[in-house]
Amino acid sequence: MTASKHLHDESTSLDSTATLMNRISSQLASQLSLVSLDGRRRATQPPLVVVAHGSRDPRALSTVRGLLQRVREARPGLDVRLGHIELNAPLLPDTLAELDSDEAVLVPLLLSRGYHVKRDIPEMAAGSGVRARVADALGPHPYLVEALRDRLDEAGWGRTPGTAVVLAAAGSRDPESRTDTGRTASLLSERLGVPVLTAYASTAGPTVPEAVERLRSLGHRRIAVASYFTAPGRFATECAAQAPWIVSAPLGTHPAMARLLLHRYDRCLPDRMNAAA
Repeated sequence: MTASKHLHDESTSLDSTATLMNRISSQLASQLSLVSLDGRRRATQPPLVVVAHGSRDPRALSTVRGLLQRVREARPGLDVRLGHIELNAPLLPDTLAELDSDEAVLVPLLLSRGYHVKRDIPEMAAGSGVRARVADALGPHPYLVEALRDRLDEAGWGRTPGTAVVLAAAGSRDPESRTDTGRTASLLSERLGVPVLTAYASTAGPTVPEAVERLRSLGHRRIAVASYFTAPGRFATECAAQAPWIVSAPLGTHPAMARLLLHRYDRCLPDRMNAAA
C-alpha cells in the first residue's frame, strides 16, 4: 500500500468516526433536552389527564375508558391518562405521580362548574408536584348539544306538536353549576325547536317528575328525557326510570365528547404549543 493510499484510508476512517461521534452527540443532546432538572422527561406536549368523578357502577369505568380510547385515536402520540376524584382507581394523585412529565393539563370529565372543578381537582394537583393546568368544565358547549341531539335521535326522538324535553342532570349546590346546565338546556331548546326544562337527580330541584308535570301543565304530552350524564350510573338509571316517554342514553363515547376533551385541552396549551399545533 502506498503512503498516499494509507493516508487517504486513515483520513476516511477519521471522517467516519467523527461523523458517528457527531451523530451520537446530537442524539444525546436531543434526548437530554427532553429531561428536566429533576429527572422527569419533558414531552413535546404535556399529557392530557382526563379527570372523572368515579362511580360504583362498573359500566361507568368501562365507558370512560372507551372515551379515552377515542381521544387517543383522534390525537395519536398524545399521552392521555385517566384519574378519578373518588371511588375508582386510579385516583388523580396516583396518576399524576406516575407521569413521565413535570407538567400536565387536567380536563374535568364534568359537565358544569362546581366544587369538584373549583376545589377538589386544583387541590389534588397542588399536592402532586406536577405543574398542572386545570381546564374548564365541559359545559356548556355546542359539542354537548350535538351529542345530546344524537342520543335523543337514537332513542326515537321526533318533533311533533306537544313535544318537549327534560334535561336530566346530576345536580349541585353551586349556583354556577345550575347556570351552566340551564345554558345547555337553552342551547338544546334552540337546536330542537321545543321547550327544554332542567331537572336534577340530587341536591337541586326540580326533579324529573316535577319538570315533567310542569311541561304537562303547559300542554305538552310527549315529553322526552335527555340524559345529561357522561356515563351510566345510579343517577342516570334513576332519571331514566322516571321518563314518561323516551329517554336517551348518557353521552358516553359519542365522538363529540372526544372532540370536546381535546378542545378543552388545546385551550390550556401555552401559546408556543398552539402556534406549533
